[in-house]
Amino acid sequence: MSPQMKITYKRSAIGRHYKKKRTIAALGFTKLNQSRVVEWNDSIQGMTQKVIHLLEIEPVEAPASAKVSGTKKPKERKVKDKGKQDSE
Repeated sequence: MSPQMKITYKRSAIGRHYKKKRTIAALGFTKLNQSRVVEWNDSIQGMTQKVIHLLEIEPVEAPASAKVSGTKKPKERKVKDKGKQDSE
């Protein structure tokens, strides 16, 4: 298992290049001072290196049974069927 890191979004991306803003969004941040505990793999490491000046990164020693954010399944969306209409 990869080591875990706590990533905190500390500085605003306002006025930054759009790619930096998209990287922050890809890391799962929407507001300042949000924190996430993630598995430290190559993709997360690459994204954090692009926006390291906006983040604070700390190592975390979590128990083996701790749940890591970002590992749950996405919710299924309910789609309304617009093709069917009640005709009377």
